[in-house]
This record gives sequence, C-alpha cells and structure tokens, in this order.
Amino acid sequence: MSKKGKSMKVAQVTPAKTSKPSSEEVEILREPAEVKYKDELEYLISIDPETKPFSWHLSPRMVRIFILGSEKSDKLDRTINQKWFGASSIVERAIVTLASDRGLLLIGDPGTGKSWLAELLAAAISRNSVNVLQGTAGTTEDQIKYSWNIAQVIAEGQSRDALIPSPLMTSMVQGSIGRFEELTRCTSDVQDALISIMSEKYISIPELDIRNMVFAKPGFNIIATANSRDRGVNDLSSALKRRFNFVHIPIVTNKKIETEIIEFRTQDLMSRHGFQVAVPPTLLNILIQTFNDLREFNASATSDDTRLESALSTAEQIGVLEDAVLYSRFFNADKLESGILGQSLVTTLIRRFPEDVSILNKFWHGVVERYAKDDTEWKEFAAGGKTAMTKL
Repeated sequence: MSKKGKSMKVAQVTPAKTSKPSSEEVEILREPAEVKYKDELEYLISIDPETKPFSWHLSPRMVRIFILGSEKSDKLDRTINQKWFGASSIVERAIVTLASDRGLLLIGDPGTGKSWLAELLAAAISRNSVNVLQGTAGTTEDQIKYSWNIAQVIAEGQSRDALIPSPLMTSMVQGSIGRFEELTRCTSDVQDALISIMSEKYISIPELDIRNMVFAKPGFNIIATANSRDRGVNDLSSALKRRFNFVHIPIVTNKKIETEIIEFRTQDLMSRHGFQVAVPPTLLNILIQTFNDLREFNASATSDDTRLESALSTAEQIGVLEDAVLYSRFFNADKLESGILGQSLVTTLIRRFPEDVSILNKFWHGVVERYAKDDTEWKEFAAGGKTAMTKL
C-alpha cells in the first residue's frame, strides 16, 4: 500500500491468513450462506427472544438483522455485518411474504442481487439454502415434483424408496424454504405445475397405491426469481401470479451503495483465492463512473446493434474488478493499476465480435478520452482499454 503522503495509485494484494481444515472439515469452493455465516446465525438464534413463525429458526426481526446488519439500537453484544445492500423495505416485505401463505417472487435486471437475497433469506429462516431448482427452457414437470430411480423400479417396482424427490418436494417434507431460480425461463405448462404445490401444499403420486401423498410441513414456502429482461419469454399465468407476492429489485444507482457492494463482493471473492485486496478509491470511482456513462450510452442507442449486449449491472462491475485484481496478482507484481482496470473492463464486457468492439471504441473516443485529458489515472485507464481493443 502507498505510504502516507503519497498519491495512492495502486492496490496492494497481500496474502490472507488461512487456517488448515481439520480432518472432519471439507474444503468447499463456495460455501452456502448458512455455512459461511454459521457463527452469526448461531449467535442470533441463541439471543432471539421473539416468537418465530412456523418452524423458522429466527424471528422476522432477527432475519432482517442477519441480512441488513446490526445497528446500535439493536443492542447486540457483537456486530452483525451487512450482507445485502439495498432498500430495507425490500427485505422487510420479503420476510413478511414468506411468513404468509403466498410465495415470494423477486424480479429485477441481471446482477441486481436477486439470487443472493433469496439465499440469505433461506439461510436465515431455514438454515438451508441449497434446495434450489434452476429454471431453463428444458426444465420438466418431473424436476419440479419428483422422478424415479429406474434401476430400483425395475428390480423392486415403484415405491416411496424408489422415488427421487425434487428440491421443492424436499423443502415440503422439511418445512423449509425452497428456491426456484429463473422461473420465467420455464415453459408455461411447467410453471403451472407449481400451482397445486403452492395452493394445496401437497404433491400427489398417482403411481403409488399407498403413501401416495406428500404434504408440506409448516414453514414451507417458495422464493422464485425472474429476470425482468425475460418478460414476454414465458409470462406467468394469472393463476400462478395470484400465488406470488411480487417484489421488484431495482438497479443500484446510488454511488455509495454501489461502492459498498463492489468492495464487499470483491473481498469475498478474493478470500477464496487466499489473499486480500485494497482497491484505491480513485480506481473505484473510475470503474463506477465508466459504468454509469456506459448505461447512458446504451440507453441512447437506437437499436440492439448499437448497444452493448452486457447488462452493465453491479455484478458486471464486480466481474471486471475481480479480473483486474487476479491479473495484477498473477502477472503484474501484485499492483492494480488503472491501465489493467481498463484492459479488464474491455475484455470482460465484449461478448459479440466485431459489434461490441466497435461500440466500445466509439464510447472510448467520445467519453473516456474526454476524462483522460486532465487526469493521469484516467489517461492510463484509457490507454489500457485502447490496447485491449487493438489486440481484439
């Protein structure tokens, strides 16, 4: 890190202290929220005096604290760090919905934190966020309800032992939160398989004569996510819409909040690699300003051919910064410089050749080079981006 009194131009990447796992521990590339924040959850459970809905592990107030972090007014013995950055009203409405009879549908642009909020809610309420179904165009009704172990069926016939429950059926049996990612990616007939699950709260197994019903235990509910850019792909039926409360998650436009999100998620990602990083505020400002200008540039485009394919979300910014930090760590003597940031932004955002290269080149000449006239950091950033485009 730069010495006091000198201009802070680079970010120093320093090794983080890592503990060796015990013989009973297994190293995991990405821990689910209930594992990563196990100590915080256990602490909140131990001090939670309030009534909990159904089989919830935490009361609604403690779920809010777990996600949004503690404040002095909460009078806790330890600090609970904020994990999701956004309006508190969004989190509060989500919690209230999950305590009701309706499911929760989180809607927003790509990279607005829908899946991360869903994971945190499931971890806090059920201490289990891994009952997840990923919606795609190829998702079938069997994947929503259940399927069969074919070898066992051939050998012994159909029975409950030969049944393979879906993640949602598992949540029903546990009385926990089930997650359904990208619901609108599924075809309408597959989506409608959710209607009976959400209204009757059971799944019928007509292939069996006995034990042919699976009933949901108290505490079961569903958190679904939907990409607002997928509207019109597979719209939800009116019947299914009535069974969800819709919570819209907007794109982050507040610079302070966006900075907090980027720093939080980048540190989290870098910890997996075993090192820490301090990004100079000047470089963060350049990154955020460039993305804001790119969003305006995209919004003014008259057709898809003249705008970048990238969503330009906060998640994309985190991806750019992660790429730049790793490049610096491996190939540039642990120093994150403006030029490397410009290079990473260009190579990360370009998806189509040559369309996106041409669009970024136009943006670079019209916007980035204007900033570079009077600022050294911007000049290095502009040069790094131009070099990357030249190579592409």
